[in-house]
Amino acid sequence: MWIPIQINENSAEPLYHQIKTQLRSLIVSEQIEEGTLLPSIREFAGSLNCSVITIRRVYQDLENEGFLRTRQGTGTFVAKVDQGERSEYRRTVVQEAVEAAVDAGLAVQYGEDELKELFLQILKKKYHI
Repeated sequence: MWIPIQINENSAEPLYHQIKTQLRSLIVSEQIEEGTLLPSIREFAGSLNCSVITIRRVYQDLENEGFLRTRQGTGTFVAKVDQGERSEYRRTVVQEAVEAAVDAGLAVQYGEDELKELFLQILKKKYHI
């Protein structure tokens, strides 16, 4: 199975974190459905040109968070994620991004009204309003 993970080698964000965040988002958004068998650690590491240790850590962390489950001798599968968890995760991701945008605006002394106007312009553009 091919998993659409995009790695940015120029990013300051660690490779492990990039993979984990994107895989979690794919699961929460149901782009990878419950019960889906994920590639083996070796296969996934090979397809991303990264260390087996990196993928093992991603799988273990996502299993500890309840997004994956592993069956010995069978593989790693996407776990059932209830709607409340999905909603909370989606809200948290968006909230963190908006807070980062506001912090960036504050850092360059972008006014509150300017920020609101920019946000509305972006919303209209992205949602084709």
